[in-house]
Amino acid sequence: MQTKKLRKMAEGILLIDKPRDKTSFYLVHVLRKVTGVKKIGHTGTLDPLATGVMVMLIGSKYTQKTPLFIKYDKEYETTLLLGSTSDTYDIQGKVEKKSDFVPSLNQVNEAIALFQGSLLQIPPMFSAKKQNGKKLYELARQGISVERPPVQVHVLIRLLSYTYPELRLHITCSSGTYVRTIAHDIGLKLSTGAIVSELTRTRSGPFSLTACQKLDLLTPLNFASYLHA
Repeated sequence: MQTKKLRKMAEGILLIDKPRDKTSFYLVHVLRKVTGVKKIGHTGTLDPLATGVMVMLIGSKYTQKTPLFIKYDKEYETTLLLGSTSDTYDIQGKVEKKSDFVPSLNQVNEAIALFQGSLLQIPPMFSAKKQNGKKLYELARQGISVERPPVQVHVLIRLLSYTYPELRLHITCSSGTYVRTIAHDIGLKLSTGAIVSELTRTRSGPFSLTACQKLDLLTPLNFASYLHA
């Protein structure tokens, strides 16, 4: 009885380190079982490939604040594979060899320099963004590609390491930025193609990865101790 009461009363912000190959909806599904709370949301999806910070909003008091949290800027660490392309712009799509050209470090830095500050970015077809009431990925799975209006984003990129074909980047960006599109566009500039092979969100607004909990360690008895007001 005490456990049910605790679960029912507990609301707040729960920071989760999303496991690789799990969807954002999977997190919601699991947390509904763990917390006993049906009204659960989040402040921005992550691709199944990605890991890292998911800001989960537990209870209606907090899901009502979703528009405020969604505006947060974010930070990522990502690994790009040069020389290949895919329909999803990442390694989980239909990957094709694009080029054997090996760019120099100077060429890589010159390409990165083109993606700093305010940019117009075209969302990828494989995304949850809606157009005319339909999610783009639903159209993409049917082999349909539509024109997407560009979106203004703000991006700062720092090179972490480069050993062909792997290019590791740290990216700080505004809400609504697609890292997969950054990878794709850098690949176009280098004339090699590029896809994302690894992606970790390390920060969302004031919430960092170090403050996140592993999903499989949460239980009905301990989850409330990890809630933030």
